[in-house]
Amino acid sequence: MDTKRHWDEIYGTNAASDVSWFQPEARLSLEVIQEAVPARGSAILDVGGGASTLVDGLLGAGYTALTVLDLSSAALAQARERVRVLGERVTWLEADILSARLPAAEVDLWHDRAVFHFLTTQGERHRYIEQVRRAVRPGGHLLIATFAEDGPTRCSGLEVARYSPQALHAEFGAGFRLVRGYREDHLTPRGAHQAFTYCLCRWEPHAAVPPAT
Repeated sequence: MDTKRHWDEIYGTNAASDVSWFQPEARLSLEVIQEAVPARGSAILDVGGGASTLVDGLLGAGYTALTVLDLSSAALAQARERVRVLGERVTWLEADILSARLPAAEVDLWHDRAVFHFLTTQGERHRYIEQVRRAVRPGGHLLIATFAEDGPTRCSGLEVARYSPQALHAEFGAGFRLVRGYREDHLTPRGAHQAFTYCLCRWEPHAAVPPAT
């Protein structure tokens, strides 16, 4: 399957407010981000941010070093049109997160709501995690959200993986300290309920290396 074409078709035929994962306000993500990285100059990368309203909230809160990455140019276009002139303060990056060339150790907080659960093979997840390890600075944070164990098994015609906070944290392994897990009951635009799992982790690479004896 041509993944980029798939998501461009989704966003090319639907308004951002019509897709099931749409949030009028990304309240939980915004609250956790402000607690984890209160400095407004913190470098925040929103992976799969596309047409999400998180960028609106972050701009409104005064953050100045924002990057929104998405595979779909159509999704990014919707967000850029919505935030208008404020979008000049955002780096918009059309790329596949599994192969994107990201600067090393420059991200203070990596945010992903609803990308990781589409990675249903171990190889895809390994490539994703290697990107996180490379891009997030030591001491930086990872905030990731997927469908919970009792969430949907498919989304937008694709199979997804579902996680508890413990299982999601375990995917990332040594070096990622679990700060806190969250659960969100998301109400879709059509009135359905979807359970999400959120994990906030701190990247501590030295903790992954056993001390010398």
